[in-house]
Amino acid sequence: MALRQIRTYGDEILAKKCRVIENVTPRIKELAQDMLDTMYEANGVGLAAPQVGVLKRLVVIDVTSDEEEANPIIMINPEILESDGEQTGDEGCLSVPGKVGTVTRPMHVVAKAFDLDMREYRIEAEGLLARAICHEIDHLEGRVYVEIAEGGIRDMEAPDGE
Repeated sequence: MALRQIRTYGDEILAKKCRVIENVTPRIKELAQDMLDTMYEANGVGLAAPQVGVLKRLVVIDVTSDEEEANPIIMINPEILESDGEQTGDEGCLSVPGKVGTVTRPMHVVAKAFDLDMREYRIEAEGLLARAICHEIDHLEGRVYVEIAEGGIRDMEAPDGE
């Protein structure tokens, strides 16, 4: 497939609310695959359609760190049904390269979405996956994490030795 250009914070498309996907077309399937390819190429754990310039309610997530154990999640029209608990930690975003901010999110979420066959499913998530689901759904609503970061954003620290 193809790599897509990731829009960066300040691009007006990131502030817009996305439209519901009524049915899965070949273009939607291609978009989902392109988004996965783009996310993996950028070493991200999630990507929402507006981040690649498409105002559709589609996100892809994969919180696994090993390429051989990849477990991509495709969520069409995702919606959080339940959330509880709290986790506070650093969060980054492919649309805000080189920056992080402290964000509080639910520790546990239950969400529903549709797969590429428009079959509804539910997913229960904790920790990083719960954070990623909340972060990506925010993008669909036109919100970027920097708007809720506690104390603003800062430069990402380079790993030791760099």
